[in-house]
Amino acid sequence: MDQNDSKFSSEILPFQSFDLGDFVIRTIQNDPALQPSTKYQYINAVGNYLATGGSLTDPQTLTEYALTVSSSTRSFLAAAVTRMALELEQLAKGSATPDNIDIIQAAVFRAQALQNTIKSKQPQGERAHTWLTWFEAEQLLDACQRRVSGKTEIRIFAQRDRLAIGLMMAAGLRREEAANLQFTDIIKQDKRYVLNVIGKGAKSRVVPISTKLAEAIIDWQFLINAEGLILRSLGRNRIPKDSISTTGLYNIVQKRGAMIGKSDLQPHDLRRTYAELGRRAGVPISQISKLLEHASIETTQEYLNIE
Repeated sequence: MDQNDSKFSSEILPFQSFDLGDFVIRTIQNDPALQPSTKYQYINAVGNYLATGGSLTDPQTLTEYALTVSSSTRSFLAAAVTRMALELEQLAKGSATPDNIDIIQAAVFRAQALQNTIKSKQPQGERAHTWLTWFEAEQLLDACQRRVSGKTEIRIFAQRDRLAIGLMMAAGLRREEAANLQFTDIIKQDKRYVLNVIGKGAKSRVVPISTKLAEAIIDWQFLINAEGLILRSLGRNRIPKDSISTTGLYNIVQKRGAMIGKSDLQPHDLRRTYAELGRRAGVPISQISKLLEHASIETTQEYLNIE
């Protein structure tokens, strides 16, 4: 095992050491959300990288290696490293004690940094395809709780902005779809919630959402005591209007993005984040394509820079 990997693993679990190569393979093999074929691709990508003598915790080596392989192999390796980093982060947090909190915090930061180490190459002359890591997504949502000055955000603005970002980032909605979504479009089916979304060409699709996002919608409706459209612009008097424009949603994303150091963040980047995080979590490309309402799987592969 590489010395850097040994040091990193011992920081994750104090007074212990384990082989990260075996760890990431076990993590993938034991993940019930992944199809057998996907597990094979992830493990194969990791194995080929380790065969070069590279360290799984060395961002520079990972990045340099990723540039020498195909986009599909790069994507599989990125997904595997992300899953490893997320699992390590949880292990670190679960191992925290008053005596090792500084070491654990440093290990958590390192695990989070690994999640976006491998990036896809972008055709020259085009705006880079942007998506957020899990950590950055959490930062963006947390940014809605405070003002630019650092003071606590007014509750109605915080809830509105967090919900707007959540609908695009956690449900993959286009900003036009988010602006037109109504309270009657959230439906409970058995034990899960779904959104009935009207997309391009008046096509309807059903998008499953988390209970957390569903509860955020319900709480928002209770707060503003309204029917009709979910998202609303807010005047200086804090009274919700009847709707919000797509420009209004763009401004929310720009404002909150700048607060986490991403001043060029756009609404479509949140939709791409939804797709990329889903792919890295093992959701099949075919399902992601359907949820995004893409015309074909090829469109989704191009969308995510997958060959």
